[in-house]
Amino acid sequence: MNSAMRLPGRIGPHALLITAAAVPLTGWAVHAVSLYKQIADGRKDPLTDLPCRPEFVAYGERLLRSRRRNGVHVLMLDGVDFKAVNDTYGHTAGDTVIQTLGRRLARWSSGRKALAARLGGDEFAVCAVIPSSATLAEITALREQLRQPIQHDGLTLRLDVSIGIARAADLPGEDMSQILRGTDTAMYKVKKGEVPFSHVATRDDAYAETVNGRRGTHLLAGAE
Repeated sequence: MNSAMRLPGRIGPHALLITAAAVPLTGWAVHAVSLYKQIADGRKDPLTDLPCRPEFVAYGERLLRSRRRNGVHVLMLDGVDFKAVNDTYGHTAGDTVIQTLGRRLARWSSGRKALAARLGGDEFAVCAVIPSSATLAEITALREQLRQPIQHDGLTLRLDVSIGIARAADLPGEDMSQILRGTDTAMYKVKKGEVPFSHVATRDDAYAETVNGRRGTHLLAGAE
């Protein structure tokens, strides 16, 4: 037997070949992990670290196909006078508000069968399984948490949100895109003062051709 194969601490020729072949595989594995992380990061909003619209819609669709469908609630949340925060205190303050809302929504969702997402600007959405008997209490408590003032650069910033609600049980057979449209319609009605905060989307809301002047198809983008 070759002495190189007998001596401890030496590497034989076959081992050298295996090691050499493994080097590019290891390099590819590292690259694959890095690529996967980039893709995963791309699915999250960089400011709040919440999922973006496609992941939110996919999550909702999975719940709608499950036995929990009748307990599925979709919320649309829109900041009140957010532009005034940016205009008065600057975009850093605006970013702080967005991040704070994101953290509060994530914390609320973490204790439930729920997912919060940022849809863009100061618009957020939540998909959660909530017992019908607890719907109003749960969502009212969430609204109160979101409205708590925050401190920024020595200033006290007052927060408020308009919330639209849709229940899958009220919209049998509808997919996530249609339910989202109903939720958005309900939220805008609340924001305009046409209905109280506890208004729940109807089938007419879900099939509104336009959302009172809002972008009528914006909720469907990226939903497929």
